[in-house]
Amino acid sequence: MVNTKKRTIRRVYEFSVGLRLTHWLRAISITFLVVSGFYLAYVFVAPVVNPEPTNFMNAKWRAAHQIVGFVLIACFIFKFYLFMIDKESRKEVISFSDAINPKIWIAQIKYYLFLGPHPHLKGVYNPLQFVAYAFFYVILFLICLTGLVLYVHVYHDGLGGLLYAPMRAIESMMGGLATVRLVHHICMWIIMIFVPVHVYMVIFNAIKGKDGAADAIVSGYKYIDEEQTA
Repeated sequence: MVNTKKRTIRRVYEFSVGLRLTHWLRAISITFLVVSGFYLAYVFVAPVVNPEPTNFMNAKWRAAHQIVGFVLIACFIFKFYLFMIDKESRKEVISFSDAINPKIWIAQIKYYLFLGPHPHLKGVYNPLQFVAYAFFYVILFLICLTGLVLYVHVYHDGLGGLLYAPMRAIESMMGGLATVRLVHHICMWIIMIFVPVHVYMVIFNAIKGKDGAADAIVSGYKYIDEEQTA
């Protein structure tokens, strides 16, 4: 009897439109917020000198920072909705079962060390990805929360007025405005470290796995190479 292996390429729908949209909006928002945040902390651009008394460059940067900050908050809320409710995003939730499976942890580490094949996953993320993304969203929550605390110190009417009392209470629990600013800045640095590592790992998995993992966040589809023995 002669055994032959047949390869079947199966296209799998990994990421929904909503998930992909929030991913890229979040990426653009974070990039702008890092640049504008650095400006607000360490002013590196001076306004053009002119006789008009209304340059207000710092105020414009701050306003843009806050507007994009609310875009990031909206992405965070919508992503949470997708994770908890959206049927097309259920594979993200299923990834939790892979994250608590010691055998998959060991197999995944072996894969990254070039010591074994990629383990079969029930969900869309491997254990390391799931833990890293969970940590990222905790940091994202903290940076959005501290951003809102800082926001109510600038705008006291409308939404700022509505959020003023609860945000001041959170400010008090955190030990004051100086601590809030410190946490906000630390979260920014953590995100700045996370992003290049995330990009590197995406490229690593895409090249090593050859399954369109990087393309999936654009097209939504991943390609699984299945071997069948006949």
